Amino acid sequence: MGPRPGGDIVGTLPPLYPEWLGGRTFCEAHGVRFPYVAGEMANGIATTRMVMAMARAEMLGFFGAGGLGLPEVERAVRELAGELAGMPNWGVNLIHSPNEPEGEYRVAKLLLRHGVPCVSASAYMALTPAVVLCSAAGLRRGPDGQIVRRTRLFAKVSRPEVAERFLSPAPPDLLRQLVERGELSAEEAALAARVPVAEDITVESDSGGHTDNRPLGVLLPRILNLREELVRRFGYTRAVRVGAAGGLGTPDGVAAAFALGAAYVVTGSVNQVAVEAGISDDAKAMLAEADIADVVMAPAADMFELGVKLQVLRRGSMFAQRAGQLYEAYRAHSSLEELPLGVRAKIEREVLRAPIEEVWDLTRRFWEQRGPAEIARAERDPKHRMALVFRWYLGNSSRWAITGETARRGDYQVWCGPAMGAFNQWTAGSVLAERGNRSVVQIALNLLEGAAVSTRAHQLRTYGVPVPPAAFVFTPCLFA
Repeated sequence: MGPRPGGDIVGTLPPLYPEWLGGRTFCEAHGVRFPYVAGEMANGIATTRMVMAMARAEMLGFFGAGGLGLPEVERAVRELAGELAGMPNWGVNLIHSPNEPEGEYRVAKLLLRHGVPCVSASAYMALTPAVVLCSAAGLRRGPDGQIVRRTRLFAKVSRPEVAERFLSPAPPDLLRQLVERGELSAEEAALAARVPVAEDITVESDSGGHTDNRPLGVLLPRILNLREELVRRFGYTRAVRVGAAGGLGTPDGVAAAFALGAAYVVTGSVNQVAVEAGISDDAKAMLAEADIADVVMAPAADMFELGVKLQVLRRGSMFAQRAGQLYEAYRAHSSLEELPLGVRAKIEREVLRAPIEEVWDLTRRFWEQRGPAEIARAERDPKHRMALVFRWYLGNSSRWAITGETARRGDYQVWCGPAMGAFNQWTAGSVLAERGNRSVVQIALNLLEGAAVSTRAHQLRTYGVPVPPAAFVFTPCLFA
């Protein structure tokens, strides 16, 4: 034993290790040491390099496939499958694409074809054939009679009604459709009727990107109670795990999520400043200046017509205001031709920085490769043509931030939640303030170690020990 600390001892506790936070069933199910996930920031911002680093550190990471074309996703999946062969702790995102259901389905098929072990379904409002296929394909009975999954599906949710869909067995009509298509066997469909669509539910509170801005302290207990109700209703025999995401940028935030009952935590915004993140140094510098109030809601490119919004960085960018101009014009008018001359001129000058005809030509070329049906629909429906032109700006604004198109810095769309500002304040003046030290694994280990320190201090306080404020503070360090 080491030397006793000096001074009076007022209380002691046994050691608490970061591995012990959260639910052990999560670590056992996914073959990881730590109950920690690096989330799937879209457009490849969560890179293959990030996913590989997390897997090798005995954590879990998801590649950000949302917004990428099928060839780009396939290249990433092939790389990951080759580098992480035999490892169960990595995955790829499957994003709900109501405007491109065929593309969503092709991504699902790709993930299954290459044996991706984990799939994270995000931005879903309802179940689709693609997500049910990922959940049900490969289901079988093990030697002990238990149902074995080939693909472990995670579902990000921020509403109880969506959580209920993923916590319930797949709808019979969707299973029937997949059997009739020859995508599922009758046995797989029968087994899918006995298990939840997802056994890992990530409760997403006030996060970057798609979010309902719900506070974690309200949302997580609600979903945990719903989980218990549905486990009883359907008689599940295997654990259904509920994790937490959104607002997790400091050890205290991570500790609070575990204290609320999260089996695991998922980080997103803060990983954009990691050295492995697929975003420009220019955008990383902007993120490093953010405080907790430097975020704002703006129209989402993938669900523009539905009026869906996502949370982005406000500081240093005019994207939210300019995207808002486009949505207001879309909502108020039926076609590009109906735009008042003053409105059209302002959009071309301040937002698109090009004539609308030129942007439509670029848009047409893009959709000829991505999905020709969109062009045919736009030719029939002038309002859809307007939406595609405006979505050109929304789609490119995120790519400008990724590639570092400094001439368009004022248009950068950087997905970001308040956690980024909290992270910046916590790391200020520490080794993690240095960009070169901000690897995704160092960020994770510091958040987990700090959460363990904070949790132990809270434990002592609950026993009536007068714990000084310094006991709750963890200063970032570099782990070997």
